[in-house]
Amino acid sequence: MLSQQVAIVTFFDQPINLIHRCAMGNSYAGQLRTTRFEEVLHNSIEASLRSNTVVPRPVFSQLYLEAEQLPLHSAGRVENEEEEDGSESNSPLIPYQMKPPPEGCCTTDGFCQAGRDLRLSSLVSEPLNVAPSFLLVGAKSPSAPDTLLVCAVDRRFLPDERGRNALLGFSGNCIGCGEKGFRYFTEFSNHINLKLSTQPKKQKHLKYHLYRNNQGQLVRGAAICWKGLETRGRQTAPNASDGHVISDEHLLNPAVTAHPGHPPGSYTAGSPVGPIGQPHLADLRPPLTNGSHTPLSQNPLPHTAVLSNGPGRPTVIGTLNAGPPKKRHKGWSPESSAVKTPPASSSSSSSLTNGTKPDHAPPESMSQGSSNPHSPPGPSVTVPDQLLHTCRLQPVIFRGHGSLPQLSGKVCDVQVSSLLQSCYQNSQALPRVYQHYGPSPIQPLSVEMQILLTVYYLVQLGPDQVPLIQDLEQIFMRSWRESHLREIRQHQHQQPQPGLSLPQAPSTLPGLPQAQVLTPSQLPWLAQLAASSCGEGVVVQEEKVSMALGLAGTFTRLMEGRLAHTNYVVIICTAKGQETESCVVVTGKHQCRILVEGMFSPSDSLREISQQLSSGMTQELTAFCNSLGPDGDVDVLLGGAARESRSHPPPLSSSQESTGDSSPRDRQTDRATCSPKEPATDSPKDRDESHKDSCSEYRVEWREVRPIQLAVARKLLSHVCAIADSSTQNLDLGSFDRVHFLICVPPSEVTFQQTVLHLWNSGVLQQLGLEQECLSQREAEHYVVKMDQEARARIDDLIQEAHRNSNTLYIVVHDHAHWDISSGPYGASGGDSGGGLVDSLLNSLQIRDATNILTLHVTSFPFALQTQHTRISPYNEIHWPSAFNNDMDLYHEKTRYFGVSELLDSTRSGSGLPLLRYDSSFESMASVLEERFPKLHSAVIRTQVLVQHYCVALMAVSGRPGSGGRSIHKHTSVETLEIVQSLLSSAQRCPTHHGHMVLLRIPSLALAGWAHQRLAWVRQRLGLGERFEIILGNPSQALSVGQSFTERIKAWLKIQETDWVPRTYLELEALPCILILSGADPLGESLPRSLKYCDLRVISSSYLQRTSLEEELGLAAYLMRVESQGSQPLSHVPGSDLSESDRDKLRSTDNEEEERENALKSELPGLGHFPPPHPHSAPQPLRPFSDSSAAATLHLHTTPPDPHHSSTCPNPNPPNPSDTQRWPSKSTSSDSSSTLPPSPLQSCSWAQGVSRPPSVLLPRALYDIITACDEGGLPRCTSFLPHLSVDWVSSFRPLLSKMMTCTEQSLYYRQWTIPRPCHMDSSNRPAEGRTDNFHPRRLLLSGPPQVGKTGAYLQFLGILSRMLIRLMEVDIYDEEEINTSDQLEGVQYHPACAPWPIIDTLRSMPFDYTVHNPKYEDISTVYCPDYYPNTDGNPRRKEDVYLRRRTARIKLSKYAAYNTYHHCEQCHQYTGFNPGYQMYESLLHGFTFSHLLLGEEIQLYFIIPKSKQHHFSFSQPGGQLESMRLPLTSDWNPDCIKSPIFTPTTGRHEHGLFNLYHAMDGAAHLHILVVKEYEMAVYKKYWPNHIMLVLPTVFNGAGIGAAHFLIKELSYHNLGLERRHRLEGGGPPADVWPFIIVSDDSCVMWNAVDLDSHSASGPVERNVSLKQVLQHMEACPDLTQYGLCGIRKWGSRSPSQGKGGGARHEEPFSRGHLHDFLLLNVDLTQDVQYNENRFMCDDVDFTLRAHSAGLLICRFNNFSVMKKQIAIGGYRTFIIKTKITDVPTSIQPSQYICAPDSKHPFLATPAQLLLEKYLQHTSQRLFPLSARNYTHPILSVDCYLNLGPEVTVCFVSSRPHSINISTAELLFSGLLLCFCDSFVTPGFLKKFHFLKGAILCVICADRSSLRQTVVRLELEDEWRFRLSDEFQTANAKEDRPLFFLTGKHI
Repeated sequence: MLSQQVAIVTFFDQPINLIHRCAMGNSYAGQLRTTRFEEVLHNSIEASLRSNTVVPRPVFSQLYLEAEQLPLHSAGRVENEEEEDGSESNSPLIPYQMKPPPEGCCTTDGFCQAGRDLRLSSLVSEPLNVAPSFLLVGAKSPSAPDTLLVCAVDRRFLPDERGRNALLGFSGNCIGCGEKGFRYFTEFSNHINLKLSTQPKKQKHLKYHLYRNNQGQLVRGAAICWKGLETRGRQTAPNASDGHVISDEHLLNPAVTAHPGHPPGSYTAGSPVGPIGQPHLADLRPPLTNGSHTPLSQNPLPHTAVLSNGPGRPTVIGTLNAGPPKKRHKGWSPESSAVKTPPASSSSSSSLTNGTKPDHAPPESMSQGSSNPHSPPGPSVTVPDQLLHTCRLQPVIFRGHGSLPQLSGKVCDVQVSSLLQSCYQNSQALPRVYQHYGPSPIQPLSVEMQILLTVYYLVQLGPDQVPLIQDLEQIFMRSWRESHLREIRQHQHQQPQPGLSLPQAPSTLPGLPQAQVLTPSQLPWLAQLAASSCGEGVVVQEEKVSMALGLAGTFTRLMEGRLAHTNYVVIICTAKGQETESCVVVTGKHQCRILVEGMFSPSDSLREISQQLSSGMTQELTAFCNSLGPDGDVDVLLGGAARESRSHPPPLSSSQESTGDSSPRDRQTDRATCSPKEPATDSPKDRDESHKDSCSEYRVEWREVRPIQLAVARKLLSHVCAIADSSTQNLDLGSFDRVHFLICVPPSEVTFQQTVLHLWNSGVLQQLGLEQECLSQREAEHYVVKMDQEARARIDDLIQEAHRNSNTLYIVVHDHAHWDISSGPYGASGGDSGGGLVDSLLNSLQIRDATNILTLHVTSFPFALQTQHTRISPYNEIHWPSAFNNDMDLYHEKTRYFGVSELLDSTRSGSGLPLLRYDSSFESMASVLEERFPKLHSAVIRTQVLVQHYCVALMAVSGRPGSGGRSIHKHTSVETLEIVQSLLSSAQRCPTHHGHMVLLRIPSLALAGWAHQRLAWVRQRLGLGERFEIILGNPSQALSVGQSFTERIKAWLKIQETDWVPRTYLELEALPCILILSGADPLGESLPRSLKYCDLRVISSSYLQRTSLEEELGLAAYLMRVESQGSQPLSHVPGSDLSESDRDKLRSTDNEEEERENALKSELPGLGHFPPPHPHSAPQPLRPFSDSSAAATLHLHTTPPDPHHSSTCPNPNPPNPSDTQRWPSKSTSSDSSSTLPPSPLQSCSWAQGVSRPPSVLLPRALYDIITACDEGGLPRCTSFLPHLSVDWVSSFRPLLSKMMTCTEQSLYYRQWTIPRPCHMDSSNRPAEGRTDNFHPRRLLLSGPPQVGKTGAYLQFLGILSRMLIRLMEVDIYDEEEINTSDQLEGVQYHPACAPWPIIDTLRSMPFDYTVHNPKYEDISTVYCPDYYPNTDGNPRRKEDVYLRRRTARIKLSKYAAYNTYHHCEQCHQYTGFNPGYQMYESLLHGFTFSHLLLGEEIQLYFIIPKSKQHHFSFSQPGGQLESMRLPLTSDWNPDCIKSPIFTPTTGRHEHGLFNLYHAMDGAAHLHILVVKEYEMAVYKKYWPNHIMLVLPTVFNGAGIGAAHFLIKELSYHNLGLERRHRLEGGGPPADVWPFIIVSDDSCVMWNAVDLDSHSASGPVERNVSLKQVLQHMEACPDLTQYGLCGIRKWGSRSPSQGKGGGARHEEPFSRGHLHDFLLLNVDLTQDVQYNENRFMCDDVDFTLRAHSAGLLICRFNNFSVMKKQIAIGGYRTFIIKTKITDVPTSIQPSQYICAPDSKHPFLATPAQLLLEKYLQHTSQRLFPLSARNYTHPILSVDCYLNLGPEVTVCFVSSRPHSINISTAELLFSGLLLCFCDSFVTPGFLKKFHFLKGAILCVICADRSSLRQTVVRLELEDEWRFRLSDEFQTANAKEDRPLFFLTGKHI
């Protein structure tokens, strides 16, 4: 008999694995004949040789997996795939040539030859005429495999549901054209264009029944069962195996039990393919069908998943085939090849899934107890009374398919979980995401396939492993995906779907089975076949009657002990006529313990632990642990050690002074009762001596602000600014003048004090101006609050304060934001941590609706806050820059972050002992005790073992006589010995006793308290009270440290306060101590850099969520200082052993006995380039350690390594030759206490370890999970459920990718997770019509643990405050007036307190011709007889002087004008951006009037919002615009401004100060923006609620003069219309208000001199509203007699007076030039027009002409206007460029003009601008006699032009009766005639006298006018002209250049 055989055939370099180690002993099929096996083997080899692309069919499938003979159970099942072609016959395929179609017939696929559509997708809703007794069926064509053709076939020729009773032959009709009577399928296939290459057979091409669903749509139904059982010609009667029932009707297929020694993957075909990204499945119901139960004759069964197994774990998973063996020499069809099934997740999966039960569990969570409240009434199963006592385990029943029977009896001994059931349901729901593709062959996994895959998964688990639901979900997804990969690809190709990604896989997978099905009767056999490979580990129990019998049998076998070696019992119920039911009973002790403990919520587990401790259940365990067997009892040994310590002082190093004779007492009781601290035991003399020594390497760095923290703070600020700048108007930063904040932290006293410490040291309180309120660190606690019940009052106070202070921005910082995410109602009913307090406080309506409260969530684990219903927009997430980002170098960081990923990298580097490891000695001892004490919680047992290990290690390392000596080493582990050795010896090497911290993480408060008490007692007995401290970290209590250790810390930190005590773990820097950190979760406590070991061996392995796992590992996160240049970089750190043990030390995970005996060797420096050490040569005894630290990696460049010397001190024992290669090492003498002399390399152990991350010890179960990677290359823990309070949308989701950024991970969780009802975001569902419900003022800052997020957001608060102050300040022009003279200030005309001018007094005042506005410092001085310029004054400025003018930073008052970036609530309606209102509709109205100067009608347009139409008169509602309404002079309203305000603007649609709401103090006013036509749209967009006057197109290139001209002339025309309306109404027309206001677009604030307040430096100015200024001016008596009124420009006058200095002019009123802000009387100034052609100085020109016309001009000097510096836009921004290119080029002013008719490059600039610019810059050459000659000015007639600052201009008017200065005695140095009109005559010019050589300049519009002017004015009589003195501006002819002629006076 053949027992084993291996056949490997290689053909064309293609190895074909036929069979591996096939066991041919006893099997379910009985004994095999050798000839039969050889025949099949030969056939398989030959088939493989004939095959080109596929893997050969496994021999087992041909031998044993014959098709079953059971009838179909359900006709409603649907096949998933096509059936195998060529399966009807065993003969070779015969080529077939179709009959050619008749000419003219349609041959298109999917259409009949008559051209009618037969495709199901086209006929899905069409009414079809089907003859009686005919059925609709679907046919498939090989040429169109994705198309199903609709046919009508006589039901007599179709089989029934059992595959029988089908008549031979065919009868069919064509549904398309209606042709009937097809009697042959060949004829019919030709008609419907099947285009077959083989003989047409109805059995091969008629595939499915078709039927109409509830919606009336024609859809695919069940597959047609052609292969009935009666067609079988060969059947082999198998032998039944023992213990299995054979049906009376049918024979079952033979099965075989594979040998347990099969290597993994024996029958694996192919490799796994990446995951599929699936759409959301939240709202999809599970499908109605689970697969097909149709029995097949020769079709292979579906190939199930091949699961990877752990080391040494066998797997029996092969390609399953239900058909008989093929004939000899027949090739194996590719379609029948085995499907490639990916391996299951790594065998290191050793804990329960994300099924931890929270207090309010959704359907996926496990339910406690054995009762099933949802199970239907039926037979119940009784749980035996002594089940737990007898079996010493509590079985766990996983619900599967079907309902679970009702349990009765002692149900508390059984736990029931619904996790597996939820997984099954999710896998059933998967294919429904493809429903939008239309009719599809894609079907879910069948029930049988799910059960079989589950068995395979359980089989490959190791004996100590626990099933993970994540693994099973991935197996289901991969199996389903690969079974239907082709269908998915076809549908995606037809209709691509965004967001659905497929892996890059070959188009045709080798071995992809077609139409493989698994029937219920086959399932038990196949499951038993798979389970047989693992012996008794997995038992498959088949039941034919009910599930209740199977459960009862399982309980019976448990009680009888027959399942002692069984971990899982899979019960499969295949009752006839019913759906397959299943459940899994977990019977392994280890598995049951982990699963049961995982079914409780964390809070319930902690309560259970406390109850066990308080009830005394742990006494037996404690006694067992204390017993060391033959080596004695721990307590007895410690008693002897205590007596010895009282007689003999502890041996200390020579570098450490004695601490006295008194033994330290245990301080646990004192600390627990908050009693005073224990006094120091060392004498004052010794203390003084110890304090004399100092450590030069000690430094504390938590106060430093790192560059990356500032960068993150700026990122936060930019996001806040983005919220403010967005169109949602949710945050108006401009309305806030200060910042207030409140930091919310978890209820941990250490975290609270830690945040206060950071806050006090950050300087933020000073930056926010709160230093007066916080004079001490204690007072800084007001800004930090613990989220306990007392926080409610603090939050309520903040809300009320925010409501009162709308100008203050409140920042609520929610630190450690993932801690409490429970919903308020659920938390109030008894939820876990926090109890929903955060939800009820920070998610309240008051905070949500407060526009001045911004919430910042800060967390290291944001996953639970990134769900489909999150409140935080993805655009408001700020992620810490990754260390893998190339931009990290930009931050110039001096530190390197070492986090979870680096810890994992150290396990894969292979260059040394990894930093992340487990302790196999500890694990083995804990496992033994867990089996011995099944009723105790594993946390209790593991804590007892851990504390016992530490106690024994302390005894061993202390070297006390009587403490046990070396014999007790075997009662602890090498890892624990190493930790304790490092702890005790680290402080001996530093003169100030700096040492390391050891962290023990014990979540249970009760266990932590017991551990602290026990360790403190042992420390006291051993006399080690002053060597290290033991600290209990209780979140609810303040930190408690012994007095002697407190004094040490004070000395190190140089603290002088007598009552100071450490309050944070950071302040324990360099203190040798054991910190026992308790609490269910870490609450954000930062640990010092002296942390050396992070012992997490006690944390629970039951709660596998990403947040909880990474939170525990985050305790070891570390910031390492980057070495300075020249030092050896620490590039080796991730893979180096940075612990104080030898690199080549045997890992404790090897669990070798001799490992316990090896003493801990010296420590390597951990540098990768040193030679690796050799193995240990001999064990070393553990004596009192004098030196156990590593050689420092610092300063290595000063001492090169010497490979021949391992130590510089004499060693009594010669070094072993194998150890001499290790450099450097420490003294390891066995009997001598000699130590190394102090040296830079071994001075301070703390300084050496400060740049080394801590080592982490994990439970083995967690270690296996964390170190394993998924398909994406990420640790498997990343694929776990993010948090207990969220659920996956679908189990079949894509895995996270290693290349994903933090932003992409956030989007992943936002797509694939939903909050459970207990989550605080579960109620945050979007409103109807919206896809999200984000809170607009909520941000999320995420970054790895311990990276510095607190410092980052504190810096953010500081720079935010500075930015708000900056936003509240503007750059105001602050310049002294120019051209001042004391001669003009001698006379006082009005009293200083006069409110209004007296008109007669004002007329008697002289007019000041001199321009004093500093912005005109670069223009020509206007000649005035009483003024002489100061030659020693400021030098003249050049071009664009306004960019360099002096400014001052002034804080905006509440009466300021704003630009478009201001969005306070009061302004929303004013500006038109209120979200509560619709966008303001505006109408465009035309307005036409004529003017003589323009010679044609002017067409203007008004854009009038509907809300402003009341300011205008229309011919009818909505009709023609008639006029703008004006008030009467007698009208007066305290809340109204009578004068319309016109603001000409250009290029400042964003920055123009057009928001006058606050400036007007809410007063009603009419404000009109005057814009150019090409800017109309953009101004309308930014200011939708403003009235706009659009200038004509011809003025698009005009200057400010054109705007002023049209404003004034339009206003005068409108005044006439209003007076006409007034006259028509019966009133006097003179009563109409004639004034308008012309304001610049940069006027920001207005001031008034406070006449009632005077200071030493003069009157004081204060900010007032524009409303007050205008109402005061409008109330002036006799105002209608003034032609022009204005106010002065603000200036601080002198630095000594400050920004609010007094006014320069004591005279309250004056006559002179007015600028920027004018009150213009359009009635009196009707004959004085602005020059529409002017670009510069048009206001100077207009004022001079208005004064010469006799108009009264008054400036109110008690008012001033502040002008904001706006560097963008404005009428002073001119670009001079050539016509050839649009690019501005450097063009000299001399090129602005040219000779007429000359070849000169023309400029694309208005002629008037070129002329003005030319005269400004070249006047010194043009008028040489006028330069710096104030007494001989240039005479300018009727206009003022700027001729440059070196020239003085004397303005005179030629109008009759005009007012001019006396010029009788003046000799002018030049004459300027610009566009002279008829008032200029020869006689007028002869009144003036000129110097000899004076220059004349005549300017006209064309050459003809130029000559006519010269002739008319008889200029040739006194002036000499030359032909070369005629010029024109450099404009083309079509641009109408200006011409001018120069001449010289004779």
